[in-house]
Amino acid sequence: MRAHRVRALLMGGQACVFYGAAEFSRDTDFAILADPRNLARLREALDELRAETIAAPPFEVRFLRRGHAVHFRCQHPEALRMRVDVMSRMRGVDPFPRLWARRTTIRLPDGTDCDLLSLPDLVQAKKTQRDKDWPMLRRLLEAHCFQNRRHTTPQHVRFWLRELRTPELLIEVAGAYPRLCRQLADTRPLLRLAAPGQETAVAKAINDEEDRERERDRRYWLPLKAELERLRHGK
Repeated sequence: MRAHRVRALLMGGQACVFYGAAEFSRDTDFAILADPRNLARLREALDELRAETIAAPPFEVRFLRRGHAVHFRCQHPEALRMRVDVMSRMRGVDPFPRLWARRTTIRLPDGTDCDLLSLPDLVQAKKTQRDKDWPMLRRLLEAHCFQNRRHTTPQHVRFWLRELRTPELLIEVAGAYPRLCRQLADTRPLLRLAAPGQETAVAKAINDEEDRERERDRRYWLPLKAELERLRHGK
């Protein structure tokens, strides 16, 4: 992707590994800029990987802009059978130019730079109806909290209060920063339970919050899944 100057941000399981929440992943997921010039560069990168589309939809900008993922299988010997999934639009996630502006860049041991979705954007992208995403969200947020405890910033605290999914940790942060907790309670009502330390009630509220997000995601995907079925039948 970098060799062909593709505007692409690593997300999914491999991005989670970089942020300290290990997950076995059989594929490589990218958020990409869906404009003609960038897609032409992406085609060149995929050609070098000897990647072919699998399933539906086809690799066309109109499907990416509607929110579909396009799937590829690589045949290059150094990436044999590796699956690459690309998306341009995701539910509740900002447009790509904003994602790119706040991306995280990590230097690998061989000197290669890797561009990732920022952690807050990755967390938002992981709020899906899939069972496997919610334990990963919890681990991602726990890892971030533990990594930054000694050098906490107001930005960190706001992020934790808005997103933490571990009742004990959320209660701990709410107790340490009561004023900020009160300020954010209108946007996340369960914080009113976290401040007095009602662990059982907080745990239930977190589960209810997850159920609502799953339902939103299910409704978002209903028309997209119907379109995929029509494409499969047509193919």
